Amino acid sequence: MTARLTPRQVLALVALVSAVLALPGCRASSSAQTPERPAAANAAEPTRVVAAKPARKTLRLESLQPGQIEAFEHTPLFSKLAGYVREIHVDIGDRVQAQQLLVELSVPELLEELAQKEAAVAQAKAEVELAAASVRQPESALATAQATGAAAEAAVARAQADLQRWQSQYQRISELANQGALDRKLQEETYSSLQAAEAARAEAQAKLVSAKALVAESSASVAKAKAGQAVAQARYQSAQADLARQKALIQYTEIRAPYAGVVTQRNVQRGDFVQPPGNPTVKPLLAVARTDIVRVFADVPEMDARWVETGRPGYVQAQALGDAKVDGKVTRTSWALGPNRTLRVELDLPNAGGQLRPGMYATVHLVLQERTDALAIPVSAVIRDGGRTFCWLAKDRRATRRPITLGLQVENLVEVAAGLEAEDLVIQTPPGPLEEGQPVEAVQPNTP
Repeated sequence: MTARLTPRQVLALVALVSAVLALPGCRASSSAQTPERPAAANAAEPTRVVAAKPARKTLRLESLQPGQIEAFEHTPLFSKLAGYVREIHVDIGDRVQAQQLLVELSVPELLEELAQKEAAVAQAKAEVELAAASVRQPESALATAQATGAAAEAAVARAQADLQRWQSQYQRISELANQGALDRKLQEETYSSLQAAEAARAEAQAKLVSAKALVAESSASVAKAKAGQAVAQARYQSAQADLARQKALIQYTEIRAPYAGVVTQRNVQRGDFVQPPGNPTVKPLLAVARTDIVRVFADVPEMDARWVETGRPGYVQAQALGDAKVDGKVTRTSWALGPNRTLRVELDLPNAGGQLRPGMYATVHLVLQERTDALAIPVSAVIRDGGRTFCWLAKDRRATRRPITLGLQVENLVEVAAGLEAEDLVIQTPPGPLEEGQPVEAVQPNTP
């Protein structure tokens, strides 16, 4: 038995069928009338990309670090002596010249000791003169003894010659007397003369010995006098050294500037008692800073330290001087990195005008690397695929992948060392994945 629909059910079924037929895609006639799909139309349109030629630029990689300006030399001046401040000739901020008198101290006992040392020098000098006179007398006696000795040596020689003559004479006469040719009496007389000659020679030799003894005695006297003279001379030199030392001590009563500069501290007044710095609490009388040259200190991080060496160019900007730049070079480095893994770098800058002052905060710019006339593209144009780098070119309205070799990178620009020509159109920022040969429409940067 077949069930029959009520009128209300029939109306509901008709409405449901009408709603289904109204859905998209359910109309056979609409699908048949569409000439082609929208996706196919979109695939045929070129992709719009921003492209430009590589730029010729000077790329400079800098290390920008905070720095501190300090005086090239800064010297606290202390007193070496205990005394009272008699006079102060300068105050803070005063410019001074090298060796200019800054402070005078009063130490009266040093002046008294100076007078005593001067008297000791005068006395020692008189003793030297007296010793010199004492040497002259024994030297004169020595000269006389030496002359007497020379005469005695001559007398000995003369007596020896006379003895030899009488010996020869006696021998000849004795031979003749033995032959009966001469009288024996003449032989005896000759013998007597021979004995006299022998006695004369002995006397001359004795005088020579005496003269030599006198010479030795006089020589000893001279040596003794000269030794006394040397002692006197040594005392004189010692007295002079004591006097020089005393004068040096007195010079310490005058505090002078070690170099040309500016007085940065003053911690004394007239009449103050000062003494040598025996403990860290003792303050200097004055402090002087050199101003014609300043040192700028900066700490360079480990990643930049390998590029920093003596002579590396750079410049300094002081916060207090606005945009003014002071060019300079790295003068010295610590070479070794510190505990915080930074390299201490110093730049010596001329400061004839005195604009750079110790204690100022500065910014140090160090040029680590520099490429002149480098072919540069934006970093956003570089695509990295593993260990390779490439970029996309817009060539003949098609996307072309080009391998490149990179060089120095500075901020948003990178040097292309190889792989590009100056006339290539480089896609600045690829709009998503591109395919080789994909149609593209290149527009210039900043083009609406």
